[in-house]
Amino acid sequence: MKIAALQTVATPDVDRNLEVAARLLGEAASAGAQLVALPEYFCLMGRRDTDKLIVAEAPGDGPIQRFLAAQARQHGLWLIGGTVPLLAATPERVRNACCVYAPDGTLAARYDKIHLFRFDSGRESYDEARVLEAGSEPVALQAGALRVGLSVCYDLRFPELYRALCTPPCDLLSVPAAFTYTTGRAHWELLLRARAVENQCYVLAAAQGGTHENGRRTWGHSMIVDPWGEVLAVRPEGEGVVLAEVDTARLAAVRQQLPALAHRKL
Repeated sequence: MKIAALQTVATPDVDRNLEVAARLLGEAASAGAQLVALPEYFCLMGRRDTDKLIVAEAPGDGPIQRFLAAQARQHGLWLIGGTVPLLAATPERVRNACCVYAPDGTLAARYDKIHLFRFDSGRESYDEARVLEAGSEPVALQAGALRVGLSVCYDLRFPELYRALCTPPCDLLSVPAAFTYTTGRAHWELLLRARAVENQCYVLAAAQGGTHENGRRTWGHSMIVDPWGEVLAVRPEGEGVVLAEVDTARLAAVRQQLPALAHRKL
């Protein structure tokens, strides 16, 4: 199966962001992609954290969710919809939700980001818990021939999540992200390749990549990694499409040659 990671540089304008996403989805579909992932916050990179509250949608209904469903249906592909701010039970909070749509446009799965990013270097500071309510449940789904495990951005630093997702083993792990330039330069590729190697599966990482209108700079480097840890394709910065093939024979060969998953004791 050909898969694609889309890289964007999202703005504070939802409509503009959806236009970019539609264009890139069309490019990926024209190139033969059957499963495509958008990055975290593809629909909005606000000027303030609280901007997410303004555009938050009720689960199952809203222009962003309708857009994703329509795009999946139009192109006949599995669409991992980055993240969408969905209304939470806690007042003045939203869930950072990754919604996956089947080729007929139906909602196939929803994962709410469990681990909320906080970072303070003295020069830059982030705390997602100011407006996000954390999820609690790992989510994997069957997308055609592939078992796909869902995660979002900061989740990448928590290998226990991926162990939970990989029982039974996944063929593909998805990591839509908006890594900061600082943390991405230090750890992004290292962590993606580690997750691929330790779980012996492909990793699809769609990222924000560039300098945004709100002044934030994201690391980008959207990439696809194979189960041996080899980076198959990468885009350093700017909007674009990253493509590669998921080879199930390659998956089987890696697991047969080095049966680490069968050797687990804990």
